[in-house]
Amino acid sequence: MTIVIEQPEFGLQVEEKQIPCNTNELILDGGFVVPKQLSCDGGFEVPEINSFGQSFRDYNAESERQKTVEEFYRVQHINQTYDYVKKMREKYGKLDKVEMSIWECCELLNDVVDDSDPDLDEPQIEHLLQTAEAIRKDYPNDDWLHLTALIHDLGKVLLLPSFGGLPQWAVVGDTFPLGCAFDESIVHHKYFKENPDTNNPLYNTKNGVYKEGCGLDNVVMSWGHDDYMYLVAKENGTTLPSAALFVIRYHSFYALHRAGVYTHLMNEEDRENMKWLKIFNKYDLYSKSKVRIDVEKVKPYYISLIEKYFPARLRW
Repeated sequence: MTIVIEQPEFGLQVEEKQIPCNTNELILDGGFVVPKQLSCDGGFEVPEINSFGQSFRDYNAESERQKTVEEFYRVQHINQTYDYVKKMREKYGKLDKVEMSIWECCELLNDVVDDSDPDLDEPQIEHLLQTAEAIRKDYPNDDWLHLTALIHDLGKVLLLPSFGGLPQWAVVGDTFPLGCAFDESIVHHKYFKENPDTNNPLYNTKNGVYKEGCGLDNVVMSWGHDDYMYLVAKENGTTLPSAALFVIRYHSFYALHRAGVYTHLMNEEDRENMKWLKIFNKYDLYSKSKVRIDVEKVKPYYISLIEKYFPARLRW
């Protein structure tokens, strides 16, 4: 059997959840199947390929899409600086672009494709619902996590003209801390050599401007959809638990939850929330599929969650 961490609603205690080890596929409410590999030694076994026969997050494979992804990271690593992020957080933290509901924002994502993702070239709304439904199947009692999955990428609306039409490098891709050294585990690390912060003695040491154990909430992360959606949720008074906000803000911080670096900046609350981020990450990556989901069938359920945890209209 596979043991997966599960947490009672909004509490810190965790209990074990058992899934039969002969489960080879996941049939979701939308009617499609996602391959699911489970280990019988007590842990989650990461699959080698995604639902359409390619390696997950393979940034070195030869293909036209991989060339697009690498060029994306070259530009991102050059332009994401400590000063740039501070200015963007101040600008977009005003939440003065538009007022709309969560579901209206979900529908806007039909026009968005993420150039930084080597696995996914479908509209983002498909990925949101695939992720949410996969989590819902395995964690039926944690409705806050289902909603978190639905909204985790909504910040990608920053790509749209009505939100400023930011370039891809300022919206998507792996995130990383600014104000301290760029760890070599960050994808396409070589391009940081052209980032001005690399030669700034204030920012190029292990701790940089931070103190060990300061907590990730005090760390300036590269600007993008993660941080923006975190600001939207927090400032609009969501009743989602802190673990949900942590997942939203750091789900692209792969240097932390895949490579295990920058942990020296975490505090105890961060470590507790990491349990949920690691659970979420399995579904965020591995529920991608080419098969379409029946949006209208699952929409009423997610509308009910939105009404439970968010006001009817939000400032964006």
